[in-house]
Amino acid sequence: GVLTARELKGHYGSQVRLVGFVDDDPIKQNQRILGFPVLGTTDDIPTIVRESKVDEIIISMPSVPRKVIRKIVVMAQQTGKIVKILPGVYDLIDGNVTVQKIREVELEDLLGRDPVESDLGAASAYMKGQVVLVTGAGGSIGSELCRQILEFEPSILILVDNCENNMYDIEMELGKPTSTKLVPLVKDAKDRSSVEGIFDKYRPQVVFHAAAYKHVPLMEENPEEAIKNNVYGTHQVAWASHKYGAKKFVLVSTDKAVNPTSVMGATKRIAEMIVQYLDTLSETDFVAVRFGNVLGSKGSVIPLFRKQILAGGPVTVTDMKMIRYFMTIPEAVQLILQAGALAKGGEIFVLDMGEPVKIYDLAVTLIRLSGFQPYTDIDIKITGMRPGEKLYEELLTAEEGINSTSHKRIFVAKPINLDLDLLDETVAKFNHDSFSFLPQDKKSAIGFIQGYLEDFVVVTNDQDSFSEVAVAVGRQ
Repeated sequence: GVLTARELKGHYGSQVRLVGFVDDDPIKQNQRILGFPVLGTTDDIPTIVRESKVDEIIISMPSVPRKVIRKIVVMAQQTGKIVKILPGVYDLIDGNVTVQKIREVELEDLLGRDPVESDLGAASAYMKGQVVLVTGAGGSIGSELCRQILEFEPSILILVDNCENNMYDIEMELGKPTSTKLVPLVKDAKDRSSVEGIFDKYRPQVVFHAAAYKHVPLMEENPEEAIKNNVYGTHQVAWASHKYGAKKFVLVSTDKAVNPTSVMGATKRIAEMIVQYLDTLSETDFVAVRFGNVLGSKGSVIPLFRKQILAGGPVTVTDMKMIRYFMTIPEAVQLILQAGALAKGGEIFVLDMGEPVKIYDLAVTLIRLSGFQPYTDIDIKITGMRPGEKLYEELLTAEEGINSTSHKRIFVAKPINLDLDLLDETVAKFNHDSFSFLPQDKKSAIGFIQGYLEDFVVVTNDQDSFSEVAVAVGRQ
């Protein structure tokens, strides 16, 4: 705070009237710092702003936890004044505070958590000099995996994505000369011959499988496609990893796989089951990593809210009580890579997602961060829950429980019994006569899912529409 005040006075001089400081330290109350008074604690901000005619509030607390920042920002925003912030201490490595580093409050300041303490040595140990393959390489998580993996200098990084535009974008971004050979491949993980060809030619030693369909409402309408991509596609890449002797296979999973109420979540849970089964018969270490929503990913709620705000509203929220866990994309990927280092085989790793956030509160915050007032400038409309959605997500079933790992933000679900006979039959059918085994319509797709998660239920209005509520506890 003192450094910020000095910088402001030195840069702006008489153009800025510094009213005073706010500090929660009781010893500093009623004192003067640099000639300016400590006016009270953070709880006094509304009164101070009103009585001292404050136009702008600057939060200069780079080392405090994000949850404290969130509380202060929300309180400051309610005053209707301009709120700015100094970046976190990890963004101020040089120790210098300048006016240029004071910026608008961003959503990541409120929802992202304190920076991850990464064991770079452990991640480097299993990737440096290795052939690494990433599926879904052009997606939000896949592309960030590629960025961070490059830092560990694999000998070859194979990028696989079935969307040529996504592949073009990530290839152009990563295309600068490095010691790592980039191999961009526009291929589909569901295509057995393509997957076999990639593994036969390049023999990847580490595989990150991020390719998946993830949009809940779309997959409710297209369950057979969710099965083909999320279940069959996972099997193809995982089986090739086993067949060609990869050292590690990491499935990027989701908290929606826990007690799934959606087709998307159910197919990801079945994918986890297949990966766990393959670990029982393979020298490859097969693991899955579950986490919640990531800030700014394609199709997530935050880009949607921003688009709605730019259009003048309304911002649509499904339910006032709906809550979700959030983390930033770089943080999620750091933890995925760390989980890969911890993998011994068969684990489902669960990431510490921090505190859940109400989606309604998120909408209100984003409207205020955009310079508007909720309901005065931008309306908020409650639309009701869509098929497959939950009010809240879980990271574990009651049966699984949790164990700690050497990383304080990564936990491992306790092993639970799998139907090995069912999974053995599934893998055999996928390997022998795959497409005739896959469901081709909605009704058979739901039946397929219920073969693995027997309590998965979709309430329908008619035979062709799954438009009401899905409820599942599932055979976990």
